Amino acid sequence: MKKLLFLFAILFSATTVFAQGFKPVKMDSLVTVSMPANYNEKDTLGQHIYSATTDLGYIISIVEPNAKTNQPLKKAKDLNKVFDKYVTGIQKQTGNGSAQNVRDTTIGTLKGKAFTLITDDGSGNVQYRDFVLIYTKEATYTLQFGYPDTRKELVKAEGKAYFGSIKLSPQLQRNDQYTDINSTVSDGNTYRMIEIGGGIIVLFVIVWLVFLRRRRVSLE
Repeated sequence: MKKLLFLFAILFSATTVFAQGFKPVKMDSLVTVSMPANYNEKDTLGQHIYSATTDLGYIISIVEPNAKTNQPLKKAKDLNKVFDKYVTGIQKQTGNGSAQNVRDTTIGTLKGKAFTLITDDGSGNVQYRDFVLIYTKEATYTLQFGYPDTRKELVKAEGKAYFGSIKLSPQLQRNDQYTDINSTVSDGNTYRMIEIGGGIIVLFVIVWLVFLRRRRVSLE
């Protein structure tokens, strides 16, 4: 019986997505995403916000120009630091929000960050907000799909339709995010491991020399 109910829920959620009629919306000249036809658009100090209510949740798509004083990012690890800062900032805005399942993702040729923010008002009202972040040297794109805990099994089709619809212009390439496109996030970790390994070897040599010296003294 539970399997039948679960199957019905999936079919129902998929049907509602197509029934609503998601349509492509240009966030700017470079990024397009599909949203319900009844979406609202708002422009606040250069920040473009596209929002809509779905049958099971809500969608918010934001494109915000980066400050002209921002220095170009050089390596993948620099991009990762920017993403970490954004995730932390979003958590702080909610007060008691907890970022879960934070992970790297790829949208077209660009690197992105995905995570789920979970909030609880203390009275059992748990809310989920799925995020995808995209950063370029010109702008930051924040795509969000929110829904209550009670619908988390029903919204999968809507979320997949939304995030899977993100389209990038061929003009956007990895060097629009950072200049050294051959670098990886693990570069810094590799150097750190080398330093740690070198330190262990030096420590071992010192201990061994002390041992030999004491042994020589005891033999004399």
